[in-house]
Amino acid sequence: MRGISMCFTLCLFAVAACGPAAPLTVVTVGAPAINCKFDTDCKITVNDSSANFTLPGTSGSAFLQSRTWPPGQAGTIGAGKTAYLYRLDLRNLTGLTAAPCVTRLKVRFGPVTALDYNADGQPDQVFVVTSGGIGTVGPSSVDKAGNVITFNFATPVCSGSSPGHGDSSYFFGLASAQPPVAITAVVSHTAGAGTLNLAARAAKVP
Repeated sequence: MRGISMCFTLCLFAVAACGPAAPLTVVTVGAPAINCKFDTDCKITVNDSSANFTLPGTSGSAFLQSRTWPPGQAGTIGAGKTAYLYRLDLRNLTGLTAAPCVTRLKVRFGPVTALDYNADGQPDQVFVVTSGGIGTVGPSSVDKAGNVITFNFATPVCSGSSPGHGDSSYFFGLASAQPPVAITAVVSHTAGAGTLNLAARAAKVP
C-alpha cells in the first residue's frame, strides 16, 4: 500500500508539473515588518503544523513546518490573501558518518498572488524572512511548473555533527487568494536515491 501511495504521489506531481518551469521572483524581508503587509497592527496569529522526518545515515529528528496566516485585513496590500510559509528544521538531526542535507522542496500550490513585499514598487512572488526570525539558509531560486512550486537550495539545509548543530532554513513564503488544503510535499535530499513525502499545507488548486 505504501508503494502504491508513493507511486500515486509521484504521478500526481508529474502530471501537475507538465510544461516548462517559470522562475518566481524572490525577495528578502524582515520580521515583524512583513506582518504589516497583511495586518494593520502588524500582529499575526499563526496556524502551524509540522511533519517529522529523518534521513538515512542520521539519528534524531527533523521537520517540515507549514505556517498559514489569516487572510489579510482590509487596508493592507495583502487584503483577502492568505500567506503560506514553510521552514525546514534539521537542527536536531545528526549525521552518523556524513551530514545529509535537503536540497529541494516541492509543493502543489494554487495561483500565487504577487505583492510588493520589500516596498520597492515591484510585485514579488516569494519572500524569505532573513531577519527578525529563525534560520540561516534560504532558497536560492524558486520556480513553478503547472501547479508545482519547487524551492531550490544551492546551499542545502544540512544535519549537524551533534544534536542542536544542524541547520534551519529561514521561513519562506508566498500568498494566494485560495484557501489552505492538506497536501503531500516532496523533499529531495543527499542521502542516497529517493525522496521523502511529507504532510504539508498549501493554497488550493482550483
